[in-house]
This record gives sequence, C-alpha cells and structure tokens, in this order.
Amino acid sequence: MSLAGRGRERGVLAQAMASPEAELIAIYGRRRVGKTYMIREVLGDAICFELTAVYGASVRDQLANFATSLAATRGTELEPPSDWRSAFEQLATALKRRSARKRVIFFDEIPWLSSRRSGFLPAFEHFWNSWAVKQPDLVVVVCGSAAAWMVQQLLSARGGLHNRVTRRIRLEAFTLLETEQYFASRSMSLGRYQILELYAALGGVPYYLKQVERGDAAGIAIDRTCFARDGPLRDEFAKLYASLFEHSDRHVRIVRALGAKPRGLTRNELIAATGLTSGGGTSRVIDELEESGFLLRTPQLGRPIKDAVVRLIDEYSLFYLKWIEGHRGRADNVWINKRGSPAWRAWSGYAFEGICLKHIASLKRALGIEAVETTEHAWRHRPIDRDDRGAQIDLVIDRRDAVINLCEMKFSDGEFTIDKSYAGELRHKRDTFRRVTGSRKTLLVTMLTTHGLRDNQYAKELVDTSLTMDALFTA
Repeated sequence: MSLAGRGRERGVLAQAMASPEAELIAIYGRRRVGKTYMIREVLGDAICFELTAVYGASVRDQLANFATSLAATRGTELEPPSDWRSAFEQLATALKRRSARKRVIFFDEIPWLSSRRSGFLPAFEHFWNSWAVKQPDLVVVVCGSAAAWMVQQLLSARGGLHNRVTRRIRLEAFTLLETEQYFASRSMSLGRYQILELYAALGGVPYYLKQVERGDAAGIAIDRTCFARDGPLRDEFAKLYASLFEHSDRHVRIVRALGAKPRGLTRNELIAATGLTSGGGTSRVIDELEESGFLLRTPQLGRPIKDAVVRLIDEYSLFYLKWIEGHRGRADNVWINKRGSPAWRAWSGYAFEGICLKHIASLKRALGIEAVETTEHAWRHRPIDRDDRGAQIDLVIDRRDAVINLCEMKFSDGEFTIDKSYAGELRHKRDTFRRVTGSRKTLLVTMLTTHGLRDNQYAKELVDTSLTMDALFTA
C-alpha cells in the first residue's frame, strides 16, 4: 500500500533531502495520525539510525534500546551507554564518515525519551550544536505525538535549541479528499456518502480508517470498530489524551464540556462549564488542544478575539462522547439500528457542520473564490427584547470583493427540502444579519448539503449558491 495524500509534507521532506546543509526537522501530530509511517515511507532508504522511544520506560531501558539500535547500524554489539551524553558521542562516532548523499537519523516519540531528570534534551542539544549541524550530509528527524512538548521544548525553545529547527511539519488528520485517496490506495471503492459517514465517526486518522475492511459498509465498520466488545476504538478515548498531555484531566474536562455543546462555547462560557480558573493555565490547555488539532477557534464577527467560539472538531471524540461511552450492551448492529433516529439526525447535523468548518479551503475553491482574500467568522445575535428572536450563523465568509457568504450547512440522506418554516428562518437570519451588522456588502445565502437542494419556490427565492458534499472533496 502506497502512501496516500501528504503531498505538502512529502515536498518538505524532499527539500530537506536536497538541501546542501544539515537539517533538523520536527514533526508532530496526534496519536495514530501516521507520522512514523510517513517518515519510513518517504525517507526509509536513507534512514541510517532509528530509535523508537517506549512510553513510560526508565532511562536505563531507553539507553539499552539505543544501544540495540546503534549496534544494528554498526553491525557489532555495544554495551548500553551510561547516559545520553555518552550515547550521542557513540552516535557521532558511528556516523563520522561522510556520505555522498543525505543520511537520516530518526528519533520517534522524542518526548518519551526526555522524561524528567533523563538528561536527554541537554545531550541532544549538545549533539546538534557541537557536531550534527556541521554535517551537510545529515538530516535529523525528531517526531512526537505530544504537540505541546514539541512546541515548547523544540519549536519555541529559548536555550541552545532556539531557532535550531530548520523545518517543521504539523501532521494533521486526512482531509475528506485524502481519505478518499487512502481507501482507493487499498482498492476499496466507497461512495462519498459512505466516506462522509465514516469520517463523521472516525475522522481522518489513518489508524482509525485502517480498521475499515474491504467490503464493509460504513455502518458495519462503525459497529465492529466502536461498539463490539473487542472493538479497537471502543476504549481509544481514555488512551488518546493521556498519551498526548501531561495532567490530561484538564484537557479532558474541556473536551467533555465542548462535546456537550457541539456548536461551541466562548472562553468564558467554557470556563463556567468546566469550573476551571480563568488564568493562563486554562489558556495554555486550550492552546495545546488547538495545536494538536482537537479544537477550532472561530472569531465572532464584530466581537473581540477573546469572544471567539471554541469548538470540538475531533470527530472521534465527539462520536465517543455522544454514542460509544454510554453504550454498555452486547447487542449486534448497534449503530445500524440507531441510524434514522432523531438523535442520529441531530448528531449528523452537528457532525456535518464541524466537517464543513474544517474544509473551508475546499469550500472556497468550490465557490471559485480561492484567490479572494477572506476572513471566516461565526456570528451570534442574542435577543435584546421579547420581540427579538436572535439569530446564529455558524460560518460567515467575509470577502475582500464586497461580498459576504452566509453559509448554512444541512445534512440529509437525500435532497434537502427548504419548507415554509425553514424558509422563514433563512429570511430571518439574512435580514437580522443585515440589520444588526449594518453591512453594505452583498449578502449571498450559500447552502451546503449532502445531496443538493430540492428545486422549489423557497430554494429559488432564498438561495444564491448551492453546493453538495462533493465540494468538500476538492483539492
């Protein structure tokens, strides 16, 4: 199976391999997102030394693993070094002979190597600054799932590693298009509606998608992986945050609060919902979750940045909190039997909205405005008196060409019909937005649905642009 997607990331690695200087590349991204697989697929032939850390292992055990890896490089057995400074001296000695082509040193899950009092990071810093940086044939790749550690200790380091990282890759989950390409690379022909249903439950995490077997319908795959007693994703939530964040209980509290409010909360609302303090510690936790790809902050139009809407956009976490966590039965076809229920329809709508917000670049391409400068916002108007119903628009695309797209995202298993009631809601949103914001720009009501709009008088009157889910699969 070839590596699907990852075109930008492969380009970054290719540039590093073609560079005439030593390169230090930091790659980070959530657990199971495919960091190690990508590195081995793209750089495999050039990797001359690889060390994979073991979670929770002692320094002694990590050094023993280092000796085993280095022995494979040298072809002779070695005694484990006494500390990391000695380990890097051994590594430099083993690699002292120059090569005509780039060689790669790969440290996988480097945060696990740098436990408290391990001495790893100062030794690595010395290794890079005193020797590795002078080797033009060398590419050092450090990889980690703990995004906060990678950013704080490497990318924003203030000591000897300050500004030493030459290239950085934040590896994110697959987009819908990359997910489609991934299944195609496995000779699996899934329709886009089936892919969308899988994505809404599992997200674009390659390891999660790998659990889908050839011949599976989406519902069957979700049942087997998420609800079966031995399903590989049934207990993933507990492992996920603990493996990424130190003191992850605060991260989980925020995730749970946002899971209960799928349309998002402001920072102050989030603090009230979690009972966390309003100090910098909470801001740091939110930043770490956002950097790791779990949260999306969307500014509110006309409001200070502190009032941005924070939304949980990790599909698996949302699915776990809504469906998996509360399931304790042993019946078969759990998910298949839930499809079509009111709770399923409500969840599908919120999940579809979140997916759309993650694919704004694709939406802009589908609208033909990818070259237009835009800002994206949420918009909320709270009622000010009894006669004011308020209004909310989850995505406002404010364009430099004097146009604003008011985007409505609706999930359905067939064509979406704008009935009299929803037509009144659309008019109210559009007219309230004009009145409250006072904007003189052209307002275009933009509908994004799974299978398109049914052609009726309300669609003709109110909708300026209609897109289907195919827009989310654009490159």
